[in-house]
Amino acid sequence: MDLLIHDLSNEEWNRISDSYKDWTVISDNDGIKPCIGCFRCWTGGEGTCVLKDGYENMGTLIHQADEVVIMSRYTWGGFSSFVKNVFDRCLGYVLPEFETAYGEMHHKKRYPEDKPVTFIFRDSNLSETEKGKARNYVSAVCRNLRGVVKDVRFEECEDRPEPARKTGPEERSGILLVNGSIRGERSNTGVLLKQLQTYFDEPVKTVTLAANGDTAAIADAVNRAQTVILGIPLYVDGIPASALRLMETVDACQEGTCRVYAVVNNGLYESRQNVNLLNMIRDWSKEKGFRYSGALAVGAGEVIGTLMRDTKHILWPANNTLDGLKRLRDAVLNNTETEDIYADPYRFPRWLYILIANTNWQRLKAVEQRRRSNT
Repeated sequence: MDLLIHDLSNEEWNRISDSYKDWTVISDNDGIKPCIGCFRCWTGGEGTCVLKDGYENMGTLIHQADEVVIMSRYTWGGFSSFVKNVFDRCLGYVLPEFETAYGEMHHKKRYPEDKPVTFIFRDSNLSETEKGKARNYVSAVCRNLRGVVKDVRFEECEDRPEPARKTGPEERSGILLVNGSIRGERSNTGVLLKQLQTYFDEPVKTVTLAANGDTAAIADAVNRAQTVILGIPLYVDGIPASALRLMETVDACQEGTCRVYAVVNNGLYESRQNVNLLNMIRDWSKEKGFRYSGALAVGAGEVIGTLMRDTKHILWPANNTLDGLKRLRDAVLNNTETEDIYADPYRFPRWLYILIANTNWQRLKAVEQRRRSNT
């Protein structure tokens, strides 16, 4: 079986469909749901998503395929929101437990193969720098999904319309924190933003994407803010599909008049694994007319988020993150730029994080098995 995942329009698909006659084809039927971060594809043991919308077996399909081709519109160095949604839903292709591979922390393989994947990015007049970002991104995706980049190609297609620029005065004011995690306030992203909020003397508005969040209202809040701080978790080495869709709907502002900062985190140990995510936010800011002004990238998000839930008793592994949040706060209040800050756990080694994480995953699996046996 050969597998194609694409975001082509019907007209575009009709032009090339004969080349994929006998392939299994995954395309957008307007029914795909975003990953909700419940991790039951992992704790349940089978790798199957609990959301039954026709995309729940993506990990199995990738495993069964002899050839995998991903065809996506180039979007800020990565996939379009639909293709990214498919990847967010294929976590079951790997196991939740971790190990050290390629000199950094990654999930263990569920299947024995090193799956080769061909990536085809579509856009017009991509620069060599943009192509390099796409190659870096898919390399990271394949490292984390334990696959192999077979080929990366770039195809010309029709120009995307330029976002309309605001030319007159804009009624923008205030600082806005945007929690871009589908898990909402209970997420590690929510914890980081809550801690950052305590460092401001005046109240700072927060909007939360969450599963039942009003995307239009959140986009409107972003359109009205003078300074936006995006809180985004790393999903499959990039922006989660739900946050990506939100960012697509934000208006372009009068160029350079509004600032964007970011607080990003991942469940892997190394904060540097957030680098592609920050590149995407930087390119989104440029396209939308915002002035990208720096970010905090947090590694080992699960342990840091856990330690910071009680704001009065935060232990030493979070010290680098706390320092980074204060530096970001200073930049926001002074309306200045800061370099991207990468915060690994302080005096908390990777081997210990992996040991704790793997023990916790075994516990969660046992809890889920007991729950299923009692229902």
